[in-house]
Amino acid sequence: MPNIRCVDCGTPYPVQGVPFRCPICSGVFDYDGPFQFSLDELEPGLPGYWQYRHSFELPGGAPIVTLGEGNTPLLWEDFNGEKLGLKFESLNPTGSFKDRGSAVLISQLLARGVKQAVEDSSGNAGASFAAYAALVRLPGQVYVPESASGPKRQQIDAYGADLMPIPGPRSEAAKAVLTQVEQGAPYASHAYLPFGLAGIATIAYEIWQQLGRTAPAALIAPVGHGSLLLGIARGFQALVAAGLIITEPYYVGVQAAACDPVVRAFEHGLDAMQSAPELPTLAEGVRVRTPVRARALIEHISPDRGTFISIPEADIQLSYRQLAHRGYYVEPTSALVWAAYRELHNNLPQPAVAVLSGNGLKYISAS
Repeated sequence: MPNIRCVDCGTPYPVQGVPFRCPICSGVFDYDGPFQFSLDELEPGLPGYWQYRHSFELPGGAPIVTLGEGNTPLLWEDFNGEKLGLKFESLNPTGSFKDRGSAVLISQLLARGVKQAVEDSSGNAGASFAAYAALVRLPGQVYVPESASGPKRQQIDAYGADLMPIPGPRSEAAKAVLTQVEQGAPYASHAYLPFGLAGIATIAYEIWQQLGRTAPAALIAPVGHGSLLLGIARGFQALVAAGLIITEPYYVGVQAAACDPVVRAFEHGLDAMQSAPELPTLAEGVRVRTPVRARALIEHISPDRGTFISIPEADIQLSYRQLAHRGYYVEPTSALVWAAYRELHNNLPQPAVAVLSGNGLKYISAS
């Protein structure tokens, strides 16, 4: 079984508490090996994606925390005579893929004795955290940029979390939450805490099952902090380790040109992230200038195993409209994958699957 360690100094993650960074060197915590996946250990009688509980690396006695996340549809759409699979993470309970991470995260928090927590988010992670915290009566505070979409802010508030709008870009909300963390508040960070990656990995397991126990040749996903694509990659890695597939898909990570640090890191090295802008973008879910999982993504996805591309605002808007005109109402962040497929499909191995990460009901157009 993999263990959680600091990626820089190797310090093991403590059995109690939820430090978000290594107390020795301030490094990021991550799993030190593939998740364990076994067909013999599936529990199909459990709700939602909890049939994969054996792969979550939870402490003994950790509770099942569920709103019915997972088991999302995989539909096929015609694209100039080719078939593109669309994985509808937008149909999770709070309307985004974040629910897969939140269920495992909240289970970990409860098992570790956490009584309250703070989080920061561009909107979707905050709404998901607030929902699952409400489910288990865990008081929470969520810091969001003031520019976060109105429906997302309303969702967080409706679940009963304390909503803390912060002026400025997404990075200012991340700074603001640390004032509470420095005073001792447990930080339920979907970005820094690695627990949720095990939940996100279930997207890969479901796609594998939906494709008749095979992997797609290519997998396309938006990239903000990187947890979505990294979690999926870890899921396919687990399937390879279990001997259930031969190789992982070719990965395509997609960012907005207005904020594309991982694209720059992939092309020019990690230091190049510092040159990335943090401009307004329709794809607010990926407006993250200092992504926590960038290093892990770059280490896992070499140029022969995938690529990262950025999409201009005009193409995001066009893709958002094209998806809607085909009957798929998703937020603009999800439209990144359609734009990426439109640009790359002639050179992508087939079949390809693209992840629609968030529901269109979370977005209100400014026009």
